[in-house]
Amino acid sequence: MNTSIRRFALTTLALAAVATSYARADALPQGVVAIVNGTQITQGQLDRAVAQTGVVGNPNVVQAIKQQLIARELFRQQAAKVPAYDKSPAVKQAVQEAHDAAITQAWLKDNIKPAPVTDDQVKARYDAIVSSLGDKEYKARVIQLGDDVTAAQVITQLKQGGDFAKLAQQYSTAPNKARGGEIDWVSFKVPVEEGKTQNLPLPVAREIAALAPGAASAAPVEAGSQRYVVKVDAVRPTQVPSYDAVKPAIKQALETAELERATVTVVGGLLKNAKVVQ
Repeated sequence: MNTSIRRFALTTLALAAVATSYARADALPQGVVAIVNGTQITQGQLDRAVAQTGVVGNPNVVQAIKQQLIARELFRQQAAKVPAYDKSPAVKQAVQEAHDAAITQAWLKDNIKPAPVTDDQVKARYDAIVSSLGDKEYKARVIQLGDDVTAAQVITQLKQGGDFAKLAQQYSTAPNKARGGEIDWVSFKVPVEEGKTQNLPLPVAREIAALAPGAASAAPVEAGSQRYVVKVDAVRPTQVPSYDAVKPAIKQALETAELERATVTVVGGLLKNAKVVQ
């Protein structure tokens, strides 16, 4: 934790402790949760700050965040007394960036209109996923590599008794390297066909289906320009989740896809009339 954050946290805690020792003398105006030297902190500000934490309905969290807002306002008031801060290039840049971000978000909200996702679309997607599953599902680890030399090196170390998870953390270029190359349970019909691999490269899915539990690739698996080393930790009968259990996740995925499509359409239209030099 850097010095500025630590100082802010300690000051906020101190303020919270002091605040609890004072009773509110006057009733606050409706919609106002605190007044700091004449400046109001509104319920709306507090609600937005609480929403950003993702913790809703916890009185202790709400109280702590309110004290943070009070501390922040005190800091702001002190900073405002020093004219040099307003003229600081760093402050001016931050203000400009905040302004640009705000108007951009407002414009995007008004102009990017993704199509709504219906329950029928969600159910159709669920049925398609279920129909693509095989009778077995696999818990696997995958090391993604960018060249043959490194792939051969990893295979050699595995044959010498190297730990797959540690090798993944050391060599893999995939985001899941921090988890030792672990991927979620996957299932597909065998023989594995293109487009029915749970978004895995076809050669990787085929390797997973071919390996026995506990076994790892004897040679690198080629898929495009990448090389993969695979290990299967476990195999079990496929467990199909109920529609109600996965409906929210499927709907969110479809909504994300619709948002991406709408965004691409808008960007494409803007590019047609823009002059971009790269």
